[in-house]
Amino acid sequence: MATNQTTGYEIPEEMRDFAEKSVEQARKAMDGFLGAAQKTVDTFEGSANTAQASVKDVTRKTLSYAEQNIAAAFDLAQKMVRAKNVQEAMQYQAEFVRSQVEAMQTQMKDLGSVAQAAMKQAPTKK
Repeated sequence: MATNQTTGYEIPEEMRDFAEKSVEQARKAMDGFLGAAQKTVDTFEGSANTAQASVKDVTRKTLSYAEQNIAAAFDLAQKMVRAKNVQEAMQYQAEFVRSQVEAMQTQMKDLGSVAQAAMKQAPTKK
């Protein structure tokens, strides 16, 4: 009769080192991309009319949230490659999902507030 024992699978140190370096390189590349995106947004800043200001605000918030979410994903990746076993990796994954759901709820509420404020400030046609 087979027993239902789980054997601890250890991830080799070399594999973790390689994965950690790969994650760090990807993080640097993404930081460069986000920096370029931020510069692009800055170049599109035009006159200070309400519509442009609202779009600019939403764009900046969206980029900021994207940066936060990407940073959280890279943090998870770093933890995952450092995990000593599957149970530890699963714990990191569960914590990540829980925190990202909370972050997404906060981000959506914030973007909803910005959209409502923009609608209130928009000139009405009569």
